[in-house]
Amino acid sequence: MRAVTWQGRNDMQVIDVPDPRIEESTDVVVQITSTGLCGSDLHLYDPLTPFMTPGDVVGHEPMGIVRDVGADVTALKPGDRVVVPFNISCGTCWMCERGLHSQCETTQNRDQGTGASLFGYSKLYGAVPGGQAEALRVPFGNTLPIKVPQGPPDDRFLYLSDVIPTAWQAVDYANTPEGGTLLVVGAGPIGDMCARIAKHRGLRVIVVDSVAERLARVTERGGETIDTTEIDPDDVPDRVRDLTDGRGSDSVIDAVGMEAHGSPVAETAQKALRILPKKLQEIAMQHAGSDRLDALYTAFESVRRGGTVSISGVYGGAASPMPMLQLFDKQLTLKMGQANVHRWSDDILEVLQRDEDVLGVEGFATHHLSLEEAPAAYKSFRDKEDGMVKVVFRP
Repeated sequence: MRAVTWQGRNDMQVIDVPDPRIEESTDVVVQITSTGLCGSDLHLYDPLTPFMTPGDVVGHEPMGIVRDVGADVTALKPGDRVVVPFNISCGTCWMCERGLHSQCETTQNRDQGTGASLFGYSKLYGAVPGGQAEALRVPFGNTLPIKVPQGPPDDRFLYLSDVIPTAWQAVDYANTPEGGTLLVVGAGPIGDMCARIAKHRGLRVIVVDSVAERLARVTERGGETIDTTEIDPDDVPDRVRDLTDGRGSDSVIDAVGMEAHGSPVAETAQKALRILPKKLQEIAMQHAGSDRLDALYTAFESVRRGGTVSISGVYGGAASPMPMLQLFDKQLTLKMGQANVHRWSDDILEVLQRDEDVLGVEGFATHHLSLEEAPAAYKSFRDKEDGMVKVVFRP
């Protein structure tokens, strides 16, 4: 089959790889009909390359049709339509029973000190082949795949794999009071979806970004925006206070993470790692790495005293400086982590199955491309070219 593979820093290639097959009696094999390109995939493109091996199949936002089932699979049959969550959770362990599916004890990567395995996301998270491919082996066939109705277009359900649960959890963790103000830093796919969910819940939403196409999407759905091409990014907290009676927003979602611009020292440090042997790069990133924290610092400065900062953007540094005096003095609450997809999936499915496309998911993707176009799409997405906000591949 054809699949998108990592071959080196900034080098994705579509090649032939072996077809997936049933390996355990509870496995299913899914024929992929749609699969998304996520902002987190760019971290594999660069800078998390030390944890990748040439030939790794990437991607973690797939859905499709069940092709084969293992002998002990009773919840699905060939022909069923399913969405596959990005984190691989058993659904029955101590963590899963408490709604912490991203910490699943069955698939935790204890040798790496990380949580549940993820599809297509480096040896840090299990080195499991990903979903930007024509087919995918999915373990825990009775509990992991989410069965969805036949009929509506894929885009109605595809984002249940990652985008919507990640945004849903971020908004939930932000704990914005009823009728309060939520600031979203970053209007990429996750930030955009956070804004949609927050508006659906009746919150006032302000979104910060520098890309005109992204800000336009937010405005079209009733959100307020701050364009950092029109003001100094350092002035964002003052602008937020101006809009909120001088206090700051009740809560903030950092939907940017380690891709933040405006952190030249950290960016230089990340790039400097490239001169080290691969094993030393791994050690440095796990124990002494630094992140681009500009977006996070903006969140801390913009939130009101006693407010909450919810972090959905991915960070990977182990030794990044934190403004502890500010956090303590402002009495802030921080919540963060990979989305626990199954914790939110029933609530999200109820919204997605309404007659009205409440969250605008059917028009959410800006680009639908073939799998063969993936290498160029990675570059365009990274460089924010061609109005590219969300890409869906059709294998």
